Parts: sequence; C-alpha cells; structure tokens
Amino acid sequence: MAANSLLLDLVRNSLMQTATATEKKMFGGVCFMVDGKMCVCVGDVYLMCRLTPDNYEHELQLPGVQQMVHGGRLMKGYVYVNEAVLNTQADVDSWVNKALGYNPAAWASKK
Repeated sequence: MAANSLLLDLVRNSLMQTATATEKKMFGGVCFMVDGKMCVCVGDVYLMCRLTPDNYEHELQLPGVQQMVHGGRLMKGYVYVNEAVLNTQADVDSWVNKALGYNPAAWASKK
C-alpha cells in the first residue's frame, strides 16, 4: 500500500505554514508529525486524523468517516476519512485543521 499522491500533495499544501511539520513513513503511508507528534497520515484511499479523544464521536457521523482500527483495537481519537469526501483543498484543509487543533494537547509517543 502506498500513499495517495494527490492527497499527499493536498496535505503538504495544508501544512506549508507549519514550520514544525515533518514527514515520516508509517502505517504503509506517510505521516505528518507536528512538534514531534503524529497529526495526520496519508494512506492509499484515506486520510487518518488524530482528533480530541473526548470529543471526536460527532466526526464519526460525517460521510466517509470511520474510526481507526489498529491491530484489532479501536483507536480512540483517530479517524479515517475516505478520499471520496476529500475533493478539494478546502476539504483537506478542514480535516488537517481539526487535527492541528488537537496537536498542542496530544502526547508524543515514546522514542
């Protein structure tokens, strides 16, 4: 599985002004780390976003959005957004901004 090149370019455009954003190959795609914390990832047909764990359930009601499952475990605060609902730069910007909004409060994984 490779990262969707169109989504990858749209996310890069969204994060151009975020000086601390770096790319890292993870989960079969490309993850964008902001301040050393995973923020958004681009897969083959989805954008994975890290959102506020205590208040992300309403996002799951939106079209094309589902909860992330990793290793058979539901990942609270992580959602997959299907490429079918990411048609414009504004669509991608909206999801990236949601993830950036949570980033300051997010914890960094252990190194």
